[in-house]
Amino acid sequence: MNSFWLENINKIEGSGILENDTNADVCIIGAGICGLTTAYYLCKEGYRVIVIDKENIANGVTGHTTAKITSQHGLIYSYLSKEYGINFAKKYYEANEQAIKNIEEIIQKNSIECDFEKKNSYIYTEKEEELDKIKEEIEALKNISHLENFKAENIDLPFKTLGGVEFKNQAEFNPLKYIKGLVKYILNKKGRIYENTLCIDVKKENEEFTIFTETNKIYAKCVVIATQYPFIKIPGLYFLKMYQASSYVIGVQTNEKLPEGMYINVEEPKLSFRTAIDKEKNKILLIGGAGHKTGKKITYEETYGILEKRAKELYKDAKIKYKWSTRDAITLDKIPYIGELSSIYENMYVATGFNKWGMTSSNVAANIIVEKIKGNGSIYDEIFKARRFKPIENKGEVKNMIVDSVKGIIGDRIKSEKIEIDEIKNNSGGIVDIDGEKVGIYKNEEGKIYKIDPVCTHLGCILEWNDVDKTWDCPCHGSRFDKYGKNIYGPAIKNIKEKI
Repeated sequence: MNSFWLENINKIEGSGILENDTNADVCIIGAGICGLTTAYYLCKEGYRVIVIDKENIANGVTGHTTAKITSQHGLIYSYLSKEYGINFAKKYYEANEQAIKNIEEIIQKNSIECDFEKKNSYIYTEKEEELDKIKEEIEALKNISHLENFKAENIDLPFKTLGGVEFKNQAEFNPLKYIKGLVKYILNKKGRIYENTLCIDVKKENEEFTIFTETNKIYAKCVVIATQYPFIKIPGLYFLKMYQASSYVIGVQTNEKLPEGMYINVEEPKLSFRTAIDKEKNKILLIGGAGHKTGKKITYEETYGILEKRAKELYKDAKIKYKWSTRDAITLDKIPYIGELSSIYENMYVATGFNKWGMTSSNVAANIIVEKIKGNGSIYDEIFKARRFKPIENKGEVKNMIVDSVKGIIGDRIKSEKIEIDEIKNNSGGIVDIDGEKVGIYKNEEGKIYKIDPVCTHLGCILEWNDVDKTWDCPCHGSRFDKYGKNIYGPAIKNIKEKI
């Protein structure tokens, strides 16, 4: 099944495929919500802008989100207050609250029909032992907001909750309809958006960047990398400061009354709820969660199965209409990386690590980066500074990431999970040993065998077969390839090699 958003809108048309060398003031790599929001603001300021993407517009994480526009990013404010102080937490809160207003302003000024609706957002718990976390979050919010009450008295869910945190005047929308409005504005302002145009390298000579695609070059004064996870390894070293997490969403139709707000729980497994309207004007409940580190070996029961079971517990007539998975870049300190990619390349910017809250974070990022391109600063620069080193100082988390990467490269698990080709079922895959060489095998539904080199084209980690989504996933940095080896998600940009 396709995602709810992609299923309920026609393909968004850009400028086609880049066919000639060209130039611009700014080249943005990535045509998701972050890249296109940045392009929107730059076009508004009169810059000549080019956006490129290896896929269709908004076909990546943006097309697979749950699309909550909120500054309530889990229990973030008690964490930020403890780790960085009240003023830091306050600025994070203000930046995201401003982003909500900015999105609403874009929608109103451009008359974008995108099912935008103000909703209250809640984080709740069903467990007594989690109540202290709720109380700590409420106390932190009292110190950073002018609002008086964040305590959720009554939560409109079809099961009992013991406590929660309420954020008023948040919002939800249809992200693809919103993107369609951004694209229309960008194209009207003579901006260009090239789809199916893969960036393979970026180099700087003197004061100008050369952006290399597979067939052409773009020359630009500034570059913005908005690819969800940066494909550039050095400089920046973002693969040491982030990992990728997978999560799952189902769209449920029921005749019973659905909750009106947006909800997520404290405990594991994480479950998120919101409603959306399909093209037949039916109200659909989106249930998301059941996440894990990308590349972990998982089963259907541990992913979609958890969501489907909960849906049928709550709504006896629940009909699963949509089903999809998504990827998110997670930072070690829970704060996005926004700003200069590194100290080496002036005028190259990055926005990444949105920690599953990309709707507001993308707008925060776009505004910070646009101000930097204009030569100004932002009061939020230091909060989201992309070049910060503190995440790498988190020795425990970095050690875990390095251990995972080493295991992925060495591939020890293959020795303990050795399988034969005959053991692989149809429409499934796995890694086998053929004459002392590791080979990735996929059998289609008729039993035809496809062979690939099971090595990630990013940094050489051994891939893991994902039998839920029928993909090859990298356990090191979260790259993903389809069953035939075509690259789907970065940071890898090249396809896997076929085995003959």
